[in-house]
Amino acid sequence: MARRSQVMDKKISRILVDKKLITEEQQIGLLQKAQEENNPFELVLLGGNIISEGAYLGALANVTNIAPILLSQYTPNKKLQPLFPKEKAELWGVIPVEQVKDILTIAITDPFNILVLDEIKSFITSSEEVAAPDGKKKVTKRPKYFFPVLTTESALKKSYEEFFKSESELMEDKMGEVLQELNLDPNYIADEADKKDDSEVTEDDSAIVKLVNTIILQAYSSGASDIHLEPYTDKDIVVRFRVDGDCKKIMEIPKHYKNALASRIKIMCGLDIAERRLPQDGKIKFKNYGPRDIELRVAVIPTVGGNEDIVMRILAASKPMPLEKAGMTESVYKGTKSCVDKPYGIFLVVGPTGSGKTTTLHSCMGYINTEDMKIWTAEDPVEITQYGLRQVQCHPKIGYDFKRAMRAFLRGDPDVVMIGEMRDLETAAIGIEASLTGHLVFSTLHTNNAPETIIRLLDLGIDPFSFADALLGVLAQRLIRTLCKGCKREYSPSPEEVEHMINEMGGVDQFRRTGIDPHIPFKLFQPVGCQVCNGTGMKGRMGIHELLITSPEMKRLIFSRAKGADLRAEAVRNGMFTLKQDGIIKTLAGHTTFKEILSVCIE
Repeated sequence: MARRSQVMDKKISRILVDKKLITEEQQIGLLQKAQEENNPFELVLLGGNIISEGAYLGALANVTNIAPILLSQYTPNKKLQPLFPKEKAELWGVIPVEQVKDILTIAITDPFNILVLDEIKSFITSSEEVAAPDGKKKVTKRPKYFFPVLTTESALKKSYEEFFKSESELMEDKMGEVLQELNLDPNYIADEADKKDDSEVTEDDSAIVKLVNTIILQAYSSGASDIHLEPYTDKDIVVRFRVDGDCKKIMEIPKHYKNALASRIKIMCGLDIAERRLPQDGKIKFKNYGPRDIELRVAVIPTVGGNEDIVMRILAASKPMPLEKAGMTESVYKGTKSCVDKPYGIFLVVGPTGSGKTTTLHSCMGYINTEDMKIWTAEDPVEITQYGLRQVQCHPKIGYDFKRAMRAFLRGDPDVVMIGEMRDLETAAIGIEASLTGHLVFSTLHTNNAPETIIRLLDLGIDPFSFADALLGVLAQRLIRTLCKGCKREYSPSPEEVEHMINEMGGVDQFRRTGIDPHIPFKLFQPVGCQVCNGTGMKGRMGIHELLITSPEMKRLIFSRAKGADLRAEAVRNGMFTLKQDGIIKTLAGHTTFKEILSVCIE
């Protein structure tokens, strides 16, 4: 922040003398002390408790006709952050407070610097639009007018700490405060671990309650999908978050807190705190304990040494993603639309846990969700809510499973039915029967690719003739990390890398299906690392897809229970890109790296 000149300090001190808030002797002494300590006059004055902040600002306001404000009583509006880069705010000594319609209120520290006020006015009222720092929010239009209010430099610095910090940084600070309350350093290393006994801390201790809440909030603000609490017998509890598909160690907590932590989490999700020998599953509705409307699916798993691992999956309430924004290539997008536009049949989305299957299914249902469609869904849990869908939460413990929900739906006059997962013969048989009697059925399976899905269902005992008639298509998918848009760098791949990509694509002819000739030089992108992506070069995830659409020949192969290799060969002849091929297409488009594709795809 720019320092005021000594001339300006003398002018301000003279105002205070004239207002009889300080004496001339105090003025001389304060100015001399400020010069000796190389500190602002204001800091020396207020730091010595000679007058209050309110009296100081009131005196300046009386002379300048600029209203004072006590920033400590206001929470900075972080939505205004795009209007002021940190460098500009610190240069001018200002911070935006609030915007009402076209008027922006700005707190300033130097009311006498006319040049700075003119620069602020010119900057604020320019017609250009400003994008938010994260690149995700909509652009913010600058206001037409600004209204200055007066504050102190010390109050401004404190507001900067909160205003310019990201939510994840604020949560890290909060975590540090909680650990300090537990008498720990935020960078704790086990030196004191054996000095306490488990009985000294309980699940009702305020610090334990705060610790659990802060871990959950920090995971949520970091964009984590899962929280892993991993206790050891002779070592500390390791806390890891899964962010963008990768587990990252966040902190260590002393081992003597492990029982209290486990008991606190069990209480939050209504589990038996005395049972430590058997696995338990539960859910936490975090809005009952904290400020966020988050639901967490909790798995408590006993491990060696009498310990209990806890994994919490964050199920933050979300809205469906439009199908056109699901990251599909043009051929997959058109093929998916052709399947879900059909009046009846069965469409499957497959992949491992956490690969975005539910998100894709909701995108498909959002595409056909109109007033003339009756859509029932059975899910466990309901992660995405969508107006117009009649969504059911299954409860297997009371016998309300997918099979029972499916039978109920068929009595509820559906047009479309979505069943969470076809994990057994009876559920699959009911779904196929429904698709053959005039209903469009969506479901998921945990399989590695599209052709394998057909083999898996046939192995369950499904009738191949009914299944072949009912099946519209199978969409297999994975999630891959994407390059950070703020720092990715273009480069020319080496001949060896190009040759490797050609081989993985299946040869030159398959590579040319991407629209790029491998013998003509082309560009790729590589990660660099910046503040936005925490130095990793990767930020966010997107899907890669493999869409198998049934053709007459594919139906014949299903009738004859053909091998997976034959099904795959026919699907490729019918225009299907494999998961790896789709990933290479997204690499060529600059979304990710070839290395990332190879890390998630086998074939």
